[in-house]
Amino acid sequence: MSAIPESPSPHRTYTERRAAAQADLTALDRVSARYANLRTLAFLAAVGIGGFILAGRLPKVWWWGAAGAVVVYGLLAVLHHQIFRREARAKLYVLLNERGLARLGRGWHEFTERGERFLSASHLYTPDLDVFGQGSLFQLMNETATRAGEERLAAWLSGPAPAAEVEARQGAARELAPRVDFRQDLCVDSRVAAREKAEPNLFIRWAEAGPSLDAIRWAQPVAVVLPLVTLTVYVLGKFGVLPEATVWLGLGAQLAVALITRRTLQAMDQSVEVGERGFVRYAPLFERVESQRFEHPKLRQLQSGLQRPGEKPVSAHFARFSRLFSFIEFKRHQFHPLVHWLTLWDIHALFALERWRAAHGAQVRHWFEALAELEALSCVAGLAFDRPEFTWPVMEAQGPRVEATMLGHPLLDAPVPNDVSLPGPRHALLITGSNMSGKTTLMRALGANVVLALAGAPVCAKAFRLSPLQVLTSMRVKDSLERGVSYFHAEVLRIKAVLDAAQEARGQALFLLDEILLGTNTRERQIASREVLRLLLGTGACGAVTTHDLSLAVLADEPGAHVVNVHFRDHLEEGKMVFDYKLRQGVVDTTNALRVLRLAGVPVDDPEAPAP
Repeated sequence: MSAIPESPSPHRTYTERRAAAQADLTALDRVSARYANLRTLAFLAAVGIGGFILAGRLPKVWWWGAAGAVVVYGLLAVLHHQIFRREARAKLYVLLNERGLARLGRGWHEFTERGERFLSASHLYTPDLDVFGQGSLFQLMNETATRAGEERLAAWLSGPAPAAEVEARQGAARELAPRVDFRQDLCVDSRVAAREKAEPNLFIRWAEAGPSLDAIRWAQPVAVVLPLVTLTVYVLGKFGVLPEATVWLGLGAQLAVALITRRTLQAMDQSVEVGERGFVRYAPLFERVESQRFEHPKLRQLQSGLQRPGEKPVSAHFARFSRLFSFIEFKRHQFHPLVHWLTLWDIHALFALERWRAAHGAQVRHWFEALAELEALSCVAGLAFDRPEFTWPVMEAQGPRVEATMLGHPLLDAPVPNDVSLPGPRHALLITGSNMSGKTTLMRALGANVVLALAGAPVCAKAFRLSPLQVLTSMRVKDSLERGVSYFHAEVLRIKAVLDAAQEARGQALFLLDEILLGTNTRERQIASREVLRLLLGTGACGAVTTHDLSLAVLADEPGAHVVNVHFRDHLEEGKMVFDYKLRQGVVDTTNALRVLRLAGVPVDDPEAPAP
């Protein structure tokens, strides 16, 4: 089992990087203040000179001085804006490193990006294993800035990947983990684009929409030939070969073409302008990815996906698009109507963009998917960097199988480690124990680590081996007054979903059931619980079940099934219950429900207790 490579202390790394970013921010604040003062001086100079001229105390030639002051003010404003942008980036670097320090403690619980929109009560495991929501895996790991990156990370946590893909993600994340510079630069570039309201999906829709100018395809050659003919007629008129008024025939024809094509050109102009911000603002991200020298095949594959063989890189396509779009932006100029009339400018500009779309439109979605993949990989790499004590799981071909040494819950600050072994099909742990002793926490620890492992992430364990499998849980079953579903019925529906999914997975599944069928009487619960466990094991799945029903322990004696009884326990110290959260072999021989009630101030008696 290979552990995560040695790297600098996360706390030291984030502390030093935060200090450097704060120093940059302080320096930029001083520069910004100087620019503000200079802009004020330039403004006062322009106003003062103008005032003296109007008062007759300076000659009118000084209007040039006022104009010069206005120009200087404009230049200073442009330069000052660049300082503002650099300050915004420096603040983001400070924020990223403060978030990094927060993840090393409990501060990450304050992060606002919790992934609630990915929660689904019907999902096979995410509601029970704190994958999304407050205090979740997503809240801990998420450092994406784009919606696509967020959705990619959520998808990884919501479904298991094949073994080959898991190993590819592991290798890529291991390479990215120590590259804090690149990961933070990528995140800052993404956040800057997101702050500017860039929405690439709008541009993707435009890029994939297909031709918009087919209805006026005839206008493309006309826009080339007609202005040249008009110019030739004008020149010939000047030399007396043709009447000078003949040129108005050409200009009239050009005006007619402009009017006929106006509506179609405006429709395309509006569609591309809506999406343009969501495209060009991401150019720095692609340039940064292209500039990297990656070693792992997955990273190189993602990088090469941004450049087809024999073609220029994506950043070059961005630059080409920006130049073409700038021609469209000329419509904002006061002389645009005249220029368009004389040259049919918009026809040339929009057909050029149409050619760009025909050449690259089908690739645009793939470009942003590669970027989303890199964002998700950076989140996995960030977890590896922040938790150097975590280890990379080893994937096994044969399963179902989950074996862990010193397994802990990845969301707890100081989890108590336990060993868990489910070495093959039809293996199960029957976990008994007193209340609050750690039964459910162990199952959640096992499930959460399997989710991390099959997303390609490191896990909270000293060693971890598993096969590709589907995680299935029944822990936080809720009734629904709105849907008229009782607790027992809701639990039955959940168990049915778990059974169906285990059969669909052909036994390649891990089931985790917490105190099932509590909503019925003891006798029927015992019968039903045994049958449910037999049915699940009959699919070939492996898993764990917690219970207070000690009668289920007899399942360990049934032939064909490999059920192991394990338990947690507590003991009294100075009249207080103490838990060590250590897993032990066998069935628990103590209970504590009445003791918990009494400690909480509920005066209950034990009718079976011997008389004093």
